[in-house]
Amino acid sequence: MTATCVRTVTAAVRETLALVLLPLPLLAAAAAASPGAFSGGGTRRWGWGRGESQRGDAQAAKDAAAAAFYELDTAQRDLRITIETITAVDSSPAARKAAADFEAFGHRIDEVSSTYITAVDSHDLDRDDLDTATAARARTALTKAKDELVRAKADLDRFAESLQPLLTRAEHQLTQLAPAVERARQGLRAAGEALEAARATGLRADDLAARLAALAPELTKLNQGAGRHGVQPTVDRADRVLREAEAIRGEAERLPEKAAETDKRLVSLRTRAQALATRAGGVAPVLSELRRRYSAACWQDLQQVPEEAERAVARAEEKLREARTARDEQRWPDATALLATVRALLNTTDEAVSAAGDRLRRLDEVSFDHQKEVERTRFALRDAQRLAMDGRSTPDPRHARPLDEAVARLDRAVAGLEGRHPDWWHFLTETEAVRGAAARVVQDIREERGGGAAQR
Repeated sequence: MTATCVRTVTAAVRETLALVLLPLPLLAAAAAASPGAFSGGGTRRWGWGRGESQRGDAQAAKDAAAAAFYELDTAQRDLRITIETITAVDSSPAARKAAADFEAFGHRIDEVSSTYITAVDSHDLDRDDLDTATAARARTALTKAKDELVRAKADLDRFAESLQPLLTRAEHQLTQLAPAVERARQGLRAAGEALEAARATGLRADDLAARLAALAPELTKLNQGAGRHGVQPTVDRADRVLREAEAIRGEAERLPEKAAETDKRLVSLRTRAQALATRAGGVAPVLSELRRRYSAACWQDLQQVPEEAERAVARAEEKLREARTARDEQRWPDATALLATVRALLNTTDEAVSAAGDRLRRLDEVSFDHQKEVERTRFALRDAQRLAMDGRSTPDPRHARPLDEAVARLDRAVAGLEGRHPDWWHFLTETEAVRGAAARVVQDIREERGGGAAQR
């Protein structure tokens, strides 16, 4: 007999003895209150005690299974958040595998949960007529369900631990999300403030306003959040918005300075155009002097300079008027482009106008003493020849040939000066070409020797 049965029998005997010793009135009252205490009542109490013990064990198994079910459900919910965090920022194969493995765990959890729920629904432990056999079956089924829930929870915990590197990386990216979005918003605010400050000075800045307005859809997507558009795309979008907003802000802040600089350039180029027009008027007397003193070959290429200069100055003045209109309409790119055109026209014209006076000066110098030009050119040739012979008994043909040709070319240029009307301009261009040939040989030699030294 078990200890439980012994305690039950002992308690029954004590209750019976107490009733026998009671006075008759109290005995009658006790009998009325507990009619089952007689006529076999002791045998029923033994059965009731065993049933309650089995019911208690089954209820304990049910409570343990419920706790295991709750713990597994909680772990699954937490892990779902982890998976969603990872997949929101990570599209790598490892992240996709983690999501697939979690889905597989979900099927397994559904199965063990279904087993648990079936065990609970199949056994009503609160029935008054619950027999010991039914209670024992309930305890077995619930214990088995609990064990499966515990094993699933242990496997889920190990899986969650394996995801820690992916989760750490994902959380790091998430920490970048909020600051990136906030920086983008602050950048947009700063751009708007800079734009308003520029407008306060009387500048419209329509193009900048249009660029800022074009960022509105991007701001809307930022406000919709990473849950809709993804974490990394949102971070990238925030970075793009910030870069564009900073560019707009910078241009807006420089706009007053740009306006002042444009006004300054307009005045400067107009003054230069007027001065160049005056200088162009002096080309005709220079050409007249060239015609009077030198052969046609010395000045024919300059014949059209006065007319070309006049046309160029007129075109420059026209472009200046267009640039002024663009500036007044605050079309800054157009104004900048037009001013660049004006500068190029004036530079070209300035060179052409200067060429006439420079030509006359150089012809006067060489015709007065051409030996200076000859000696200057021969010195360049001798310097190149010495370098070609440095460390060698005979020069490299690649260097000797162009130098020999240059010497012969100089001799022909000097010989061409004989006669009544020498072509001094041809002489100057030839000596310049000879010096250029010598300089190229020197450069080639130094590059070759520099390369050899580097290899050594």
